Amino acid sequence: MPIRVKLDDMLHERRLTLSELSARVDITLANLSVLKTGKAKAIRFSTLEAICRELDCKPGDILDYSAED
Repeated sequence: MPIRVKLDDMLHERRLTLSELSARVDITLANLSVLKTGKAKAIRFSTLEAICRELDCKPGDILDYSAED
């Protein structure tokens, strides 16, 4: 898939664990893990907003697009 999730990078920069983020945005650890590993097929804007609010970032900081070869 040409969309890459850079959530792991942002968590590392912010020195947060996935569990801490899960608690802060009220999303199950399992669902957040699916997103982090790039296996999610969709994300709600409300979820993206909550993640960006807690990580103090923009959607482009955690989502990247690269055209397939």
